[in-house]
Amino acid sequence: MIHVTRDLLTVLLERAAERDPDGVALRLSSTPAGEFETDTGLDPATPVLTHFTPAGVGGSVTAVFGVDLGTPPGRGGARFLSHPSGFLGVSRTDDLAAVVLVAIPPYDDDSVAAFDRAGDGIELVVLDAVPPEESIPE
Repeated sequence: MIHVTRDLLTVLLERAAERDPDGVALRLSSTPAGEFETDTGLDPATPVLTHFTPAGVGGSVTAVFGVDLGTPPGRGGARFLSHPSGFLGVSRTDDLAAVVLVAIPPYDDDSVAAFDRAGDGIELVVLDAVPPEESIPE
């Protein structure tokens, strides 16, 4: 089972619809359920997908040095992909992660599903919860 916030899922689906007929591939990050200000009803250690990293962040450093500086440490174990072709699954050409969310047209709640790296379905649970605010230290 994988958990995602309503706000993140909404943004991902909107981005996929805007980019159609081109696909979208974004790295997703999670926040432990225990860090939410409201009670999610989950074990505090349960990861909840809350953020995405825009494509290309840290790309030049990765290309030159092979070091991914675009993803915060300990984050990025999931991916969001859109398949404008309508294939609701994981293909061999997809950029995979431990968990992959795939969306197809019309990019709504009924047209998104979660899969593991092997392409097996995982239950996707949408939470109406807001992650804690984060700030960059000055």
